[in-house]
Amino acid sequence: MSTRTTIPRLLQFSRSARFQFRRPVNRRFQSTEAPLAKPEQTLFVRLWNSPVGVKTVHFWAPVMKWALVIAGISDFSRPAEKLSLTQNLALTATGAIWTRWCFIIKPRNLLLAAVNFFLGCVGVVQVSRIFVYQRNLSNGNVSELVSEEGSEVEKTAKDVVAKVKKAATGA
Repeated sequence: MSTRTTIPRLLQFSRSARFQFRRPVNRRFQSTEAPLAKPEQTLFVRLWNSPVGVKTVHFWAPVMKWALVIAGISDFSRPAEKLSLTQNLALTATGAIWTRWCFIIKPRNLLLAAVNFFLGCVGVVQVSRIFVYQRNLSNGNVSELVSEEGSEVEKTAKDVVAKVKKAATGA
């Protein structure tokens, strides 16, 4: 190889290498320093700015709906004959349907899903109590209980009447 051919090749290589390693003009300067991190947000700020946060209806609707769950739980102490089957079926259906839809709608609202799940559970408990009461009513078990309660009430009433008469004659 002659030196005439090697020098131009070296110059050609160095020119192409120079352009190959040179940064393009339109590329931004990139530093090795770490970018400034955003300050950590507090829990309150994250809740306030959340799509289901305190300043939206997605927060307050489930909070108010807990009143229905609490009312249904307080009805656990009521006798089954005083419960409404249609009302409790509506609570059960509302709880089941809206629990499913809470995972489909955007933004996904887990607070609303929780309250609807418990609303459905309360409705299922109350509907089962009503069905058990109606089944026992058709079997005649309730009439036996009523006759036993009636005899106890009658005995108590006779005791009260006797005490009143005794107090009236003694006074």
